[in-house]
Parts: sequence; C-alpha cells; structure tokens
Amino acid sequence: MSRENLETLREQVGRESQTLQAAVDSVDSAAAAVLGVNRTDLRCLEILLAGDSTPSALATALSLTSGSVTTMLDRLAKLDYVVRHPEPGDRRKVLVRITPEAAAKAWQIYGPIAEEGATDVARYTADELRTVLDFLRRSRELQERHHGRIAALPKEFRR
Repeated sequence: MSRENLETLREQVGRESQTLQAAVDSVDSAAAAVLGVNRTDLRCLEILLAGDSTPSALATALSLTSGSVTTMLDRLAKLDYVVRHPEPGDRRKVLVRITPEAAAKAWQIYGPIAEEGATDVARYTADELRTVLDFLRRSRELQERHHGRIAALPKEFRR
C-alpha cells in the first residue's frame, strides 16, 4: 500500500471516529430525553445495568460529590428508576439497584442496537477483532488521559 493511501486511510479512521462519537452522543441525548433524565442520570443507569453499586462508587465513576449523587439518586428514585437497599454484609451501607422497569426501558432503547451490533461483529475474524479491540482500548485510554488534562486546566482558561 502506498504511503498516500495509508495516510488517506488514517484520515478516514479519524473522521469516522469523530462521526461515531457524535452518533453515540446523539443516541444518548435521545435516550435521556425519552427517559426524562439528564445525561449524568443516564450514565448512572448505564452503570447500574451492569449490577448494583454503592453511592460512593457512583460518585467516583461519575466524578460527582456525595451530595450530588444523593440528589441524583433521589431524582431517579422518584421516577422509579432506582431503589436503595441495605448491603447484605453490612446493613449500614447502601446499595443502589436499577428497577426492572427501568432496565426494561433501557433494553427497549439500547437492545436493538446491541443485537444489531452483535450481528455486525460476527462478520469479523478473531485477528480482525483483536485489531478493533486494540484500537478501541487505545482510543478510550487516550480520551481518559486527556480528560484528566482538560479537567486540570487552570481557572483562568475557563471563561
């Protein structure tokens, strides 16, 4: 492959990555609107779909204060999207769980995407999937590194 073609492919990957990010953002905005929540609430529900969590773990994952998490969980509980319950091993601690109704709504929204995506992924060989996985992992790590850099910019920068 010529150097020019390789550079063109790299540019196309960059553009498609940006376009994908915008498309995911658009889907998440629509999902949040349908569910009547903000984007942080939506991210919380996404985390809880993977399993119960503590408020402090949610605070860390969402970069929120404990007070903000309490307010968010109150809001989501009022919508019947989450419930709080005592942790079985330590009843002083609280676990947060997504309700079956909220999980069902999330599946209605995201399930068809997951199912269609699984069909798309099935067409790739193991070697191709390792390459895609490597690219996605490195892309995520890049975003995480730069999130920290951007968050640390001085107040004078923010206007």
